Parts: sequence; structure tokens; C-alpha cells
Amino acid sequence: MFELEKIAKEIAATLHLPFSYYVENTRPVGVPVCDRPFEGVTDDGKYTFFRFLHRSVGYVGVIEGVGETQKNYATLLPSYIESFAEKEAELSKTAYLKRILLGECSSMGVYKYTTKYSVKNAACFVIVLRVPKLMSEAIAVLEQYGGNSLDTVVQMDETQCVLVRFLDNEEDDEYRSTVDYAEFLVQSLKEELGIDVRAGVGSTVRELKEAAISYTRAENALRYADVFEIKGNVHSYREFVLVKMLEDIPESKLAEYLAELTDERCKEVFEDEDMLNTAEAFLQSSLNVSETSRNLYMHRNTLLYRLDKIEKATGLNIRLFSDAVSFRVLTVLYRLLGK
Repeated sequence: MFELEKIAKEIAATLHLPFSYYVENTRPVGVPVCDRPFEGVTDDGKYTFFRFLHRSVGYVGVIEGVGETQKNYATLLPSYIESFAEKEAELSKTAYLKRILLGECSSMGVYKYTTKYSVKNAACFVIVLRVPKLMSEAIAVLEQYGGNSLDTVVQMDETQCVLVRFLDNEEDDEYRSTVDYAEFLVQSLKEELGIDVRAGVGSTVRELKEAAISYTRAENALRYADVFEIKGNVHSYREFVLVKMLEDIPESKLAEYLAELTDERCKEVFEDEDMLNTAEAFLQSSLNVSETSRNLYMHRNTLLYRLDKIEKATGLNIRLFSDAVSFRVLTVLYRLLGK
């Protein structure tokens, strides 16, 4: 807090600007407070308010007065405040990139990074890797197999690291997709170190300032794979578009949908893990009975019996594509509500 007080005094003295601040979602005494939620910059007719981050804590800055001048100051000050923190911290490349991935950098901070490390206007995507052991060795392997000199590995915590992969328009399209590349890395770690690593793949974004979006999507892919007990070591956020859409709906509304679409008989299926696992394997095998039987080491007749039981309980014949989609929606609702 002392550091931020020092910065605030310097801003007020340098710019001759009455300036104060408070921690988000608090109502301190003696400081004007904005009474409504907002993003960016707003005013109440007497004071101009703006949001900023300092040391990973959210604050609201307060400038006395309203008008174009105050608005311009409020737009520029978040980056100005952050620049002080960066000077004090002398961040390493990976520590700096970690802040960008966590959304803790202003646009000016991101611009400084992209300029300093020559990644301006470079498209990229993020792969989150869960590494159960040998983290330093795993990072060394990932750095060795990076696609180009711009690719950077960042350790996020004891069991998770991130590869930010930058795309060069001139490089050969060796991997057909981001998922293919992640699978190559996971297999390389298996062969080199003998460890099973799980990977979540985020979206490709146009430039580094959007990397936090890709990082969040990659993390969500792993989280959803855990919740829905999806097999496999590599998962893309695209697998869970339906889940994300439903998760954004209020829980009360989801519960209403589930109540409308199910009855007591459905519980026979949704509360039976063997039935759910069988249905999941069938859906992942593209509704192919023979392939599902092989994957589950289950007799074909046993599988057909379970599919018939699911149909009797839910009214859905998941051998039909349309009913399979409906069943998938129901299972997502059920899992999200923690039934």
C-alpha cells in the first residue's frame, strides 16, 4: 500500500491533479466512491472514476472533476501506474509473460513486452500442461521442442506450466492443428521422461494482448475434462463449447431446464456411473456399437442391453444422432448442477 501511496502523491504533484483511490468493492471513509458497477472509465457528474491493477489487486482511481481532460487522464493512468511497478520489480521475461497470461498487465505493459521481445503483431496460442513430476526437466524438453525462438515456457505453479506458441507465417505447416502440436509435445514428454502429462489447448489469438483469453480457455478445457471425466491426455476448448454456453446460464435456470426435461425414471441412468460411462464411450465412438464394445471390452449384447435401458428410462435412443445430442445436453446439465 505504501508504494501505491507514493505513486499517487507523485501523480498528483507531477500532473497537478487531485487524485485518490480505493480497493474495488469497498466503501472507504473520506474517498468518493462510485455507486454503480462499471468497466474502464465513468463519472458521477462530480468525479471521474477508472479501474486499475496494482500488484494483482483491483483498485478504483478517483479524479476530481469531469470532462474530456479528466477522461483522458483516467484512460492513461492505469498504464502509468503499472509502469512504476514494472520499474520496481525488474521482471524476468517469464515472470512478465506470466502476468500477461493472468490478465494483470495493462495494454501498455503488453506493448512494452511485445516490443522488447520482438513479438509484436505475432499470432499465438496457449497450451496448459499439467506435469505430475520432473517439472524442470519437462520445461527443458518443451524448450527443446519449441517451434521457433519466440516460443516461451512459463511455470505457473508446482504442477502446471504453459507454452505460449507463436505462429510464423513463413514456417511450414508441419502440424495440422494446435491439438496435433499439443499431442506431439505430450508424446515427447512421455518418451523422454516417462511421465503422463495432460494438456489443454486454447484458441489462436491475433496478438499477445489476447493471450489471457487463450490461457483461460486452455485451463477451462482441462477443468471440463475433469468434471466430465473425459479420457485422453489432450483436450481443446472447442470440445466444450456446449458446456461453456450452458455454464454461463444461471444455475436456477439450468435446474429448471433439467426438471422440465427429466423425470424420476431418468435418475436410473444419471445416478448409475456404469450407465453414464457406457453412454459416454458410445458417444465418443461416434455412435458405433462395434467400436464401443471393443473400447469397453464389453460384449455387444451387453452394450445393446444398456442402450435399450437408457432409451426406456429417458425416452432417447442415443443410436440416433438427434437423440444423442439431446442426451449430451442432459448429461452436461446434470454434471454442471452436481447432481
